[in-house]
Amino acid sequence: MKALHIITGLGVGGAEQQLRLLLRHLPVRCDVVTLTNPGAVADGLRADGVRVTHLGMRGNRDLKAVPALVRLIRRGKYDLVHTHLYRACVYGRVAARLAGVTATVATEHSLGHAEIEGRPLTPGARALYLGTERLGSATVAVSATVAGRLRDWGVPAARIHVVPNGIDAARFRFDSARRLATRARLGVPADAFVVGGVGRLVPGKRFDVLVRAVAALPGAWLLLAGDGPDADALRTLASRLGAADRIRLLGECDALTADGPAPGPAAPAAATCAGGVLTAEAAPHSAGAPRPASRTTASRPAGTPSAARRPRVSRGGAAPGIPELLCAMDTFVSVSREEAFGLAVVEALAAGLPVLHSTCPAIDDLPAGQSPGARRISGDAGELTAALRRQMQGTRRRLPPPPAVGHYDIARSSTRLMDVYAHALTLPPSSPSSTKRARQ
Repeated sequence: MKALHIITGLGVGGAEQQLRLLLRHLPVRCDVVTLTNPGAVADGLRADGVRVTHLGMRGNRDLKAVPALVRLIRRGKYDLVHTHLYRACVYGRVAARLAGVTATVATEHSLGHAEIEGRPLTPGARALYLGTERLGSATVAVSATVAGRLRDWGVPAARIHVVPNGIDAARFRFDSARRLATRARLGVPADAFVVGGVGRLVPGKRFDVLVRAVAALPGAWLLLAGDGPDADALRTLASRLGAADRIRLLGECDALTADGPAPGPAAPAAATCAGGVLTAEAAPHSAGAPRPASRTTASRPAGTPSAARRPRVSRGGAAPGIPELLCAMDTFVSVSREEAFGLAVVEALAAGLPVLHSTCPAIDDLPAGQSPGARRISGDAGELTAALRRQMQGTRRRLPPPPAVGHYDIARSSTRLMDVYAHALTLPPSSPSSTKRARQ
C-alpha cells in the first residue's frame, strides 16, 4: 500500500509531530504534502527519509490548491489519502475524490466545543467541514471526547474511529544527568523548584494564569515551551510582576529533536523516497500564507522570523527538546480552557512528573486510577498557586510512569490506524445519499 498524508502545515506542533512519529511506525510507504509552512517538522521528516512536497497554498481560499493536489495524487498513484487539520481535510477530501482515490481517512486533531485548532467555530466552518466529510471513508478522532463532539456535529457514528495520539515513552524517561545539564544550559539553579508548561501561546491555553501563579511564589521558576501571539504579553506580564528573571519563554521546542532518524517498520520503504522539501506545480510559497494552528506555533506577520530562527540557549546552538525540558522540571501544569487530547500531559507523565491540569481527555477518558500522578484543578489562579506552594514545600521525587502512558503507546496507535486503513480500503465509494442514509 502507498499512502499520501496531506497536512495544513509542518511547523512545530502537536499534530505535526504526531504525524512524524506515526510515520516512523506505520508499515506502509508514505509521502507527505504540506499546504503551507514547510517548517521544522518538514526538515525532520526529510531526515527520516520521507518525501515532503510543499504545495505553496497562498491562503484559505486559494482554490488552485485543488487541481494541484489532484495532479499530485494521480501522479503518485496512491491507494489511500490521509488528511490532517481543518484546511487539509477540506481540500484533501475533495482532491482525493476528483483524483479517483476512494479510500480517504481524515484525523480530527483539535476539535473543541467552541474552537477548532484554536479558532472560533462558525456555522460556515462547520457546514464546510460536514459537507466534505461525507466524501471520505472514515474520520479518526484522537480521543473519545473528540468522537463525541463529532457525533454532536452530525458525523455518523459508524464513520468515526477513535485512534488516540501516541508517544514513545522511552524518549521521555527521566535522566538526572540530562536534568542538571538542561538547567545549567538555561541558567536555572540546580536546586530550584521548576514548573513547566507546553503549548501555543494563545488565550485558550491560559498561560497568563500559570505566569501569575509562579510569580506569586518567590524562588519558583517557570519553563514555558511554545510560541504564539501571546508571547510578548506574557513577557510583559512576567516583568510587571517582578518575575522576568525566573520565567523562561523558550519558543518552539520539538519533542523529537533529541533523536535522529528512528529505525522502524516504515524505514525501509521511506528510504526509497527522495529526501528534501519539493515545490509542487511550481507554486511559490507566500511569506504571508497562514501558518497552521499547532501545539507550539501560531500565525505571525509576514517577515517576522520564526522561533526556529531566533537565537536559543542550548547544546550546539539548538533549543532543548521537550524530553530535556521535562527532565529539568519538578511539576507540569496545563490550565487550558479545553483540549482535544492533552499530549503534553501524557509526555509529562511519561517523564515521571506530577501534573496539575484543568482539562485533559487523555486522562478523563480512561478509568479512574490510570494516572495517579495527575490532579485535576479548576484553573483558578489562587487554587493553582496554593497547589504549587504545597508541591514546592513537599518532597520532590519522580513518579513511575502510570498505566495511562502505556495505553498511549505509539506502536499501539499505529496498529489501530492500520485497522482503519484496512476498513477504508474495503468500503465502496461514499456519496451524499449513502451518508444521509447512515445518519437515519
